[in-house]
Amino acid sequence: MIYLIYIIAGVSLLAFLLFGIDKLLAKIGAWRIPESVLLCTALFGGAAGAFVAMEMFRHKTSKGRFATGVPLMLVAHAVLLVLLYCL
Repeated sequence: MIYLIYIIAGVSLLAFLLFGIDKLLAKIGAWRIPESVLLCTALFGGAAGAFVAMEMFRHKTSKGRFATGVPLMLVAHAVLLVLLYCL
């Protein structure tokens, strides 16, 4: 179980950094990180980091897939962790 928490923490950090880098790239008008990469990173364990980054950087908050998808992924990840912990 502890390894799963380390993995989720690492992927969340990665998601946070990717969202922050994408926001910076958006500001300077450079080539962006694809939305599919951001969403997949959130889906595969980085929802917490993605959610914090969205709120902190005010990035992708008006896009429907992100505004609803990332919080739903975060809830799903939390439920899965609780279920795994209880088993």
